[in-house]
Amino acid sequence: MLSSDRVRDGMIARIDVVGQRKEELDTPALLVDLAVMERNIARIMRTCREAGVNWRPHTKGQKVPAIAHKEIAAGAIGVTCAKLGEAEVMAAAGIKDILIANQIVGAQKLARLMRLTLTADVIVAVDSVVQVEALAAAARLAGVQLRVVVEVNIGMNRAGVDPGEAAVALSRSVNSCPGLRLAGLMGWEGHTVKIRDPEEKRRAVQHSVRLLTDTAELCRQGGLPVEIVSCGGTGTYRITAYQRGVTEVQAGGGIFSDVHYRTNMGLDHEYGLTVLATVVSRPSPTRLICDAGKKAMSCDAATPEPIGLGDVAAVRLSAEHATVELGAPNPIPEIGDKVEFVVGYSDTTVMLHEEMFGLRGGVVEVVWQILGRGKIR
Repeated sequence: MLSSDRVRDGMIARIDVVGQRKEELDTPALLVDLAVMERNIARIMRTCREAGVNWRPHTKGQKVPAIAHKEIAAGAIGVTCAKLGEAEVMAAAGIKDILIANQIVGAQKLARLMRLTLTADVIVAVDSVVQVEALAAAARLAGVQLRVVVEVNIGMNRAGVDPGEAAVALSRSVNSCPGLRLAGLMGWEGHTVKIRDPEEKRRAVQHSVRLLTDTAELCRQGGLPVEIVSCGGTGTYRITAYQRGVTEVQAGGGIFSDVHYRTNMGLDHEYGLTVLATVVSRPSPTRLICDAGKKAMSCDAATPEPIGLGDVAAVRLSAEHATVELGAPNPIPEIGDKVEFVVGYSDTTVMLHEEMFGLRGGVVEVVWQILGRGKIR
């Protein structure tokens, strides 16, 4: 029998595979190298400690409460979630300090949010007085006090109120509402992540983050309480963490790393997340077909990379297949052999799977249900 904590975290009884080598697994299979993930967790936490900021890792690409507990055990103060449904999963697993880095809109979601406050200390984002008024009304009706951060648009031009006086005015609105407590500000410098030149990227991140920290200072000068100034993703955290006025970073995907993070964002973390596939066809000496396509690993941000095949000319994904074109004829791998792919983008790959196999030394140590899978509301 599994303990209640293990069930709560999504650990499932798979006696049939625990202790097996990864090559024995049925495919496609989502694999995480536990030692690599733990080193990446330690690396992010070390940077945060050196910079004197907190770490609140984003779970939108992880979706496994047991991993979030590992991050908290390493020093993280809580988690960031993209959606209310993800936050509900994390709270059900005993995680208390949760930032929902999104706007919660609509009567159904507000009712769920109020129920969530019974088991977790939740923070939600706003960028409009309309949201503030709805949250305040729901909180008063439920008899709770809800922490709120004002989302500031610092250059990504997605959600967020303008920096400066507009953000101060919205923060003042939050602070004046019974049922709400202004916790601080958040932003996301996501438009800077793909800048190739290191110095240009540094300047862009610094400029964007300064819009957020300067706005926080304006709030404080106006007598508003600003405890949290939250920003920084995997593609920027090594710069963002060291910016004066930042209190926490949200980097999450760096615990896995992937082709997108390394190739497009310049992240040098170790690869920890892969998809194992089986060769099901060898139509020619330069072509092999595997049983893992777009339904097993995404190619929206970057194409997955096969490991150990030498000269690879191209990889193409269709719904159920990966077609690998070799640069020179090679009879290996043969039909039935296994091929491992570094995922293209972890955020849009993890969500495709029901379970994640945790490996240590190439042997299955644990199997986790991906409890956050499908939590898009």
